[in-house]
Amino acid sequence: MATEAFEEIAETFDFLDDWEDRYRHVIELGRAMEPLEDAFKVPATKVQGCASQVWLVPDVEGGTFSFRGDSDAMIVKGLIAVLAALYNGVAVAEVARIDAAAELGRLGLNEHLSQQRSNGVRAMVERIRSVAATAA
Repeated sequence: MATEAFEEIAETFDFLDDWEDRYRHVIELGRAMEPLEDAFKVPATKVQGCASQVWLVPDVEGGTFSFRGDSDAMIVKGLIAVLAALYNGVAVAEVARIDAAAELGRLGLNEHLSQQRSNGVRAMVERIRSVAATAA
């Protein structure tokens, strides 16, 4: 059920044998993202439960979900990019059906992230699902 953008990330991860290479790729994905304007870095967009500062700005247009995000930590910004690839462009009603843990597991992220980072990813997914459920 993953998007084409997420499948591209998964294919790239298949070619990267070493976890350090995968880690660097996640960071590169974060660096490639447009930074979020400071005006959007407010309490209403901040994700609670993340060790780093994380902001997600959702957008629902024509029944399609997307979001922009940013973080003060490069690896977390990369994880935001991975989640954006997983969720952006998906119908609002389909967001809740995406098994983020399973999809991220395909990348091997589950076993290589610290407990704090894993909790942060879960908090981001919960925020995404909550916003989509409200918009549905």
